[in-house]
Amino acid sequence: MADAQDHPIYDALVIPNEALDKGGVEILRGGLVKGELYVTARRAFDDPGMWGEVLGELTRRIAHIYAAEGKYTAKDAFAAISGAYAADLGAPVISEPGKARKMSKRKATGRKPEAESKPRTKRAKTAARRNARR
Repeated sequence: MADAQDHPIYDALVIPNEALDKGGVEILRGGLVKGELYVTARRAFDDPGMWGEVLGELTRRIAHIYAAEGKYTAKDAFAAISGAYAADLGAPVISEPGKARKMSKRKATGRKPEAESKPRTKRAKTAARRNARR
């Protein structure tokens, strides 16, 4: 028979009451065990690009957690998280944190900034509405 010491406690996050009240579906769970990342995910979307929106929103929310603790501003935490994320995906690392090269949105993407152009997809419209609320 297994002893309780053979199975240490896993410190899981609590599901928010609002999610419990409204129902829904969990799409992502991550945990660290002895420094190793364990992830369970559900293919939640027909368009895999929607995960970009999810990861962007997660980045914003995590940045606000750091800001609430007072050690970082939300902007600095967001820059650190998104910079590390981009570097992990293979983007070139900027040598001095906080010294990002200034480049116009048009030059960086080859198109007008979102404020000047109309959203073309449902995802772009959703992002534009979210940005307008901020």
